[in-house]
Amino acid sequence: MIVCVCRRVSDRDIARHAKAGLGFDEIQLELGVATQCGGCEGFARDVVAQCHGTCPTAHIRRQNATNPPREPSPAP
Repeated sequence: MIVCVCRRVSDRDIARHAKAGLGFDEIQLELGVATQCGGCEGFARDVVAQCHGTCPTAHIRRQNATNPPREPSPAP
């Protein structure tokens, strides 16, 4: 989805840079997001925050033969 109409910057562009470790100011300098009208700044900052882990995410553990899944314990 296009976040910055002025510069044609998508949420995927912002997320890719954020996941690479860039902060909002660095992304703004690199992509030009929120440098013209500024209407997209709030949403762009939200995308960066989500990618930086300030919002909870699920952690998935890979299972293999040496680490088989555990059976649930019986209810008391």
